[in-house]
Amino acid sequence: MRAVFKSMAFIAAVSGVSACAGVDAPSVSTAGMPGALEPIHAAAFTKDAAVFWVSSNGCTRKEDLIPIVSIKGADAVITLRRIDEDTCKEPLIDGVELKWSFEELGLAPGSPVSVNNPYQLPQT
Repeated sequence: MRAVFKSMAFIAAVSGVSACAGVDAPSVSTAGMPGALEPIHAAAFTKDAAVFWVSSNGCTRKEDLIPIVSIKGADAVITLRRIDEDTCKEPLIDGVELKWSFEELGLAPGSPVSVNNPYQLPQT
């Protein structure tokens, strides 16, 4: 299952990168948002959940990041921000999977969403 998700996530990441090729700035202003803009390895969406893969030094938990939802036109734009640093010393090559339900994000199931974060390939 993990391999299937990683393949789907990679496709989502590549699709997002190619759709945004040449765009350096996030699509929604991040001025005034808490924490730091978090580069992501991949993002995937189901009808009622948003799943992200982010880098981790071994201690990253869901509580260390905050998803900020902005509305742009008819779409929701999710900006993932790191609010607590991961100070552990054992980097996880694949990073970690973090999941938020659309209910947690204040979104209706099936809402159209996009990601405001830059993509970063995992370290090899």
